[in-house]
Amino acid sequence: MMTNRVLVSGGSGYIAGFLIRQLVAEGWMVHTTVRSLAKEAAVRRLLAVDDSRLKFFEADLNADAGWADAMAGCNAVAHVASPLPAGVPKDANELIVPARDGALRALQAARAAGVQRFVMTSSVAAISYGRGRGVHHFTEADWTPLDAPGLTPYVQSKTVAERAAREWVAREGAGMAFCTINPSVVLGPVWSSDYSASVVVVQKLLDGSMRACPNFGFGVVDVRDVADLHVRALTAPGLAGERFIASGRFMTLRNVADALRAGLGAQAHKVTTRDVPDWLVKVAALFDPMAKMVVRELGAVRHQDASHAKAVLGWATRREEDSILDTARSLIALGVVKP
Repeated sequence: MMTNRVLVSGGSGYIAGFLIRQLVAEGWMVHTTVRSLAKEAAVRRLLAVDDSRLKFFEADLNADAGWADAMAGCNAVAHVASPLPAGVPKDANELIVPARDGALRALQAARAAGVQRFVMTSSVAAISYGRGRGVHHFTEADWTPLDAPGLTPYVQSKTVAERAAREWVAREGAGMAFCTINPSVVLGPVWSSDYSASVVVVQKLLDGSMRACPNFGFGVVDVRDVADLHVRALTAPGLAGERFIASGRFMTLRNVADALRAGLGAQAHKVTTRDVPDWLVKVAALFDPMAKMVVRELGAVRHQDASHAKAVLGWATRREEDSILDTARSLIALGVVKP
């Protein structure tokens, strides 16, 4: 192990929570950032780890304050914090600016602190969007074209932020090993009603508010496997410049709905069996921001190849259906969804 002290940014987030749990369990000292220290007590309760191994710092993606203190004494950084909204902002810069500037702030503070390893959580949004209908195959060599029409603010923010970080490292990051983890849609158990926007799709199917499935899909990956890949990237030698897709197989919303019905029985009685035609989604997109988010990706099948992470880091993933069902069961157990 190259270090035993690491900063995990965005400690109240979905991936960060599982990452912190695994790091503490494996003996690391963990620093983590939250936007306000008023969150610390609640996050500690949820994480339920050895408090002596976890220290909180107040830092925001949009401000310089706090980052130097958070980095002090750390040899490694997992920069997980990035805005992920449940809705669609009117101005794409509401996501692009904090994602890009936050990554650059963290990199600059890491360089000043002498950090040797920097693992950034990016997304397949920076790899595999903007190609339109049809079957597409993607590896880490691919990038989402920023000039493609209809890219959502989230897709733009992840692409811009990763490109900016890589350009900064090439220019100013000598001596720092930098790599990115690029997850697809992250599912798995949730431990509070404050959960990632990626989980909302399962919630909407379970509670019946998604009354029909558009011809839209995504790669599915388990939050526990994404956390594990981050730990591997923090410890394996020789990863400078690397990029790792973190994704299981591509699943349509219909596939996800079918998995819920097959695995949950009567608890999935509200899950739709209907499909919505593309033309109706296009009409809805004229006035519904959520429909507008998917309209450009209707009929796009994006196979995101994770074999690189498996070959280089020995990574393994669990069954996509298990992740979907664990998401659903935890939402039911928390009372978020009443089956």
